[in-house]
Amino acid sequence: MESSTVTPENDDERHARMVLCHVVAAGDPRVGSALRQSGAIRTVHQILNGTSPLPHSKTTLARLIENGTSLSDLVARDHQTAQRLEARFCIPGDREWPRQLEDLGDRQPIGLWLQGEANLRLLALRSVAMVGARAATSYGELVARTIAGELTARGWLVVSGGAFGIDAAAHRGALGAGGATVCVLAGGVDVPYPRSHEAMLGRIAREGLLISETPLGGAAQRQRFLTRNRVIAALTRATIVVEAALRSGSRTTAREAGELLRPVMAIPGPITSPMSAGCHELVRDARAVLVTGTDEIVELVGGFEESTARTPELDADIKETDPRARRVLGVLSGQGAAPLEVLARSAGLSPTDALVALGILEARGAVRRTDCGWIKEA
Repeated sequence: MESSTVTPENDDERHARMVLCHVVAAGDPRVGSALRQSGAIRTVHQILNGTSPLPHSKTTLARLIENGTSLSDLVARDHQTAQRLEARFCIPGDREWPRQLEDLGDRQPIGLWLQGEANLRLLALRSVAMVGARAATSYGELVARTIAGELTARGWLVVSGGAFGIDAAAHRGALGAGGATVCVLAGGVDVPYPRSHEAMLGRIAREGLLISETPLGGAAQRQRFLTRNRVIAALTRATIVVEAALRSGSRTTAREAGELLRPVMAIPGPITSPMSAGCHELVRDARAVLVTGTDEIVELVGGFEESTARTPELDADIKETDPRARRVLGVLSGQGAAPLEVLARSAGLSPTDALVALGILEARGAVRRTDCGWIKEA
């Protein structure tokens, strides 16, 4: 990898970031600082030359060499696995990279592995995170499933982490409403975790996206669950905590969202339930707003304007990568308000694709929802 001017389409930069995902810890601000100052190519060179100040890089590199794995072998293996999975590696500067991740500063992901056909940046324009307890109660799962389905029906994308309990209920609620959903995994996108969710994760990949900063083949380790929470918080406009014990990991996501100045909401539960104690504490400490349903959630986040909306670059993204939006807009241009089912049928799209398209268009201010259906803005 020779030093060169770094651009989003530079293969050397992309390959260098693939390597770094293998040899440094995700979310380490020291790594982010090195990337900001030197770029990925030079950072990898410093690791190879033994001059890198990054912690553990020498140890990790030595272990790779000891196992007979060269850096070029790592990249070749990643490419081979990605081709088989129809996955791709997205890095800062790519047109698909969500700009809101830059709010993480030096903790921004080095890159993200994506599996699924949807465009991450466009999906994330109208997205909310829904997180909560793994050992969720039937009440919590019902609330998560119901609200996720209602948000999806209104053109919002639900993002969660694929775990047991609230995460799974949120994903299933979105899928059950005929919409897409995004799952941010702690392990590689080719390593279903938990294993019993393999079918659900496969459906998410087909109808939405699986994303992870963990290299392909990487295990879902404890630390990776904590570091991926910052990605969930930064990717979305707001975080909803449905159920959480006092020491729940979902409170990490809420804290990250609060530090990023994203709205944080909490669903109340019975005062006798340990699984709602964390939600009640968030509200009591003024770190979350109490919400009891979809209308209140939409009211809090509906007025937020995405920073890249109405730009020529975003218009070009939609034109080039999302023909669904063009087809939906074409249908609405020739008629008044149309319900989702009619709109999807007229555009020749599935309800899922129509919802994604409407979310994109609404974020641009091109359409809006009324009591009678969706209409094109004048």
